[in-house]
Amino acid sequence: MLSDKPHIIELKSIGSSSLGYITVAEQQHHIPFEIKRVYWTYYTPNQVTRGHHAHKALKQCIFAVSGQIEFELINMDGVKYKFLLDSPDRGLYIPPMHWRTIKFSHSAVLLCLASDLYNESDYIRDYNKFLKFKENEI
Repeated sequence: MLSDKPHIIELKSIGSSSLGYITVAEQQHHIPFEIKRVYWTYYTPNQVTRGHHAHKALKQCIFAVSGQIEFELINMDGVKYKFLLDSPDRGLYIPPMHWRTIKFSHSAVLLCLASDLYNESDYIRDYNKFLKFKENEI
């Protein structure tokens, strides 16, 4: 399951339209790391693009539990990945060192499972520094 490439995680939904659904994500079975932090974002206006950063070591699995969320990821070699999360039973694994931009539908709720506690020093918030990181210039 471990991969240095971002990829979709497919989870099983159990239930029916008449009763509702449940979806389960289990650490080490579906999530390829120990979960140390969980957070969510919501009510992000349509015209706002979030993200604009990379993480040096943090791994994340992100789910759109409601609405739609578009991701554009760029790795250290400049390879771009685009993903659309529009179902609560599909998640996105984001390994370290991937620059991200994120767009939300107004009703979107993003749920993130993270491999570590918040640490500001893990963030790269300047795209030019991200590009130079590979060259060990920062």
